[in-house]
Amino acid sequence: MNSLITPDREFFLQDPVVLAPLLLGSVLSYDAPDGRVAIRLSELEAYRGVGEDPGSHAFRGRTPRNEVMFGDPAHLYAYFSYGMHVCLNIVARAAGSSSGMLMRGATVVDGIEVARRRRPGVSDRDLARGPGRLSKALGVPLGARGSDLLALPFTLQVPATPLHSASGPRTGVGGEGGGSQYPWRFWLPGDEGVSPYRRHKLAAE
Repeated sequence: MNSLITPDREFFLQDPVVLAPLLLGSVLSYDAPDGRVAIRLSELEAYRGVGEDPGSHAFRGRTPRNEVMFGDPAHLYAYFSYGMHVCLNIVARAAGSSSGMLMRGATVVDGIEVARRRRPGVSDRDLARGPGRLSKALGVPLGARGSDLLALPFTLQVPATPLHSASGPRTGVGGEGGGSQYPWRFWLPGDEGVSPYRRHKLAAE
């Protein structure tokens, strides 16, 4: 089995398109007031920054919502999706670049009873299979935005050797950013934590 190591800040200075597949198989844990849960990342989407990536929240510049994307790497960019789901992202590259990676899918590897209480009636496979499910199972609130993922209450370990991965268009992204020229969704083939791919109806070909 591939061993895990604790990364330093410099590891996250890479282009998110390069970094995202290297993070597959990483284990992220969070100590919340009601318990600790750890997940193994199965799927991530890479997003570049201002003027580079039409699918990115930062494409048109800095706003109060995306401010964290312009900060230091290995910090948490959290946002509400559709006004109800918290989505969690890892900031990449140097401060000011506004790049990041959305954690789309994972498997709970520790604290499963806690995750089950947070998501009652859901199969173990679906506890963290999707970005909204992932944040709820992990117990990370929107208020954790800007947190350092390399410091408590988070812990993060990455594979010592990159795992075999696949790539394709990003899920649910409209316009050019959701098309085949941006194959920046990365996943572990056959892993149960990978979410279903859903093409946006307005995504470019």
